[in-house]
Amino acid sequence: MTTRRRPWLLFVALLTAFGLLAAACGGSDASDDTASDTSDAVDTSDSDAGDDGDADEDAMDDDAMDGDGADHSGDLTGLDSCPNPLVIQTDWFPEPEHGALYNLTAGEGSIDGESGRFSGPLAADPSITLEIRAGGPFVGFQQTVALMATDDDIFLGYVNTDEAIQNYEDFPTTAVVAPLEINPQMIMWDPDTYDINSWDDVKGTDAVINVFAGAAYTEWLVGAGIVDEDQIDPSYDGGPARFIAEGGAILQQGFASQEPFNYENTFTDWGKPVDFLLIHDSDFPIYQGAVAILDSNLDDAARSCLGALVPLIQQSAVDFQNDPVATNAAIVQAVIDLDSFWQLTDDSVANTVQTMTDLGLVSNGPDSTLGNFELDRVNDIITAIDEQVDSVDVPEGLTAEDLVTNEFIDPSIGF
Repeated sequence: MTTRRRPWLLFVALLTAFGLLAAACGGSDASDDTASDTSDAVDTSDSDAGDDGDADEDAMDDDAMDGDGADHSGDLTGLDSCPNPLVIQTDWFPEPEHGALYNLTAGEGSIDGESGRFSGPLAADPSITLEIRAGGPFVGFQQTVALMATDDDIFLGYVNTDEAIQNYEDFPTTAVVAPLEINPQMIMWDPDTYDINSWDDVKGTDAVINVFAGAAYTEWLVGAGIVDEDQIDPSYDGGPARFIAEGGAILQQGFASQEPFNYENTFTDWGKPVDFLLIHDSDFPIYQGAVAILDSNLDDAARSCLGALVPLIQQSAVDFQNDPVATNAAIVQAVIDLDSFWQLTDDSVANTVQTMTDLGLVSNGPDSTLGNFELDRVNDIITAIDEQVDSVDVPEGLTAEDLVTNEFIDPSIGF
């Protein structure tokens, strides 16, 4: 779906050209088959957080709130400082994983079938038009950072933690809110073919793992010794054809919130369950689809806008999980209007929302807040990429504070 998804993807550094291919997802490559998107995934079930409320709060760094931590949710005056239209670039087709954004219009709006741009009134201030731009094939599979650096109309965009690190030296960005707590990206397999219970079992299968080319997490898996290099096959095209044709003899990347349902219920040539491991459980817990701004655009007006907008996005994520019907209907209709290989159904989007709840993909962090960043977690990713991902040259001295901020977060918003 997914680096769509997949989005969440490191292919070639943005040093000489902006038109390079990247999977987001959340981007991914497209297929003529009914496809699903993919990205890196994470699971907080084994978090270092404690079992009680006090321990959970202690799990957050004392300096994790970069700003005053003020309650911005009731102050919408800052929206006057927002650009109009308010443009947010995503990494893939419309999908429920982007529900926090689409829900900002309360399900109102429509999509341009050629450009993939969804426009609707911002529910909190209908005088502002929210424009949500699809990624993937609609932008030549470019990374969001590349688009933001070359299109001044884009105010915010989905920038995965690994992509932010990759591009920091040339195009530094700051993530301001994380609608997804856990990355949906996973590796899946046929449980009738492979007996896999943890990441420790994957290497022993000797099975090919079909993935999108250039994904940072694949380099991490190899560098950390979790899989062998010759297991990685970077020829995945986003569709189900090869997995089905080989009868589940291979492992394949995907989104835990999409592919398991699709393979059992939508792809009738397969029509049975698959099992999966989240990439997050391999100790690569990036923030997938974090909403970020170019540092060069983070001026006083932008800060004023973000002070009002970020709490709206936080609350929208909560509201969408609790009542997704209207926004899911708008997302499904947008996909119908795009008339592409990317397909969603009423059943599939309902399942995605439920799965996002069940797996904690949309949830509070180790505290009671949705959308904020754990600095230790980001620093761990910086270290992992620096030590295990040879294709990325991590700037010396880079820290979490360079990549994310909780300045605009309303700590009272959560489940």
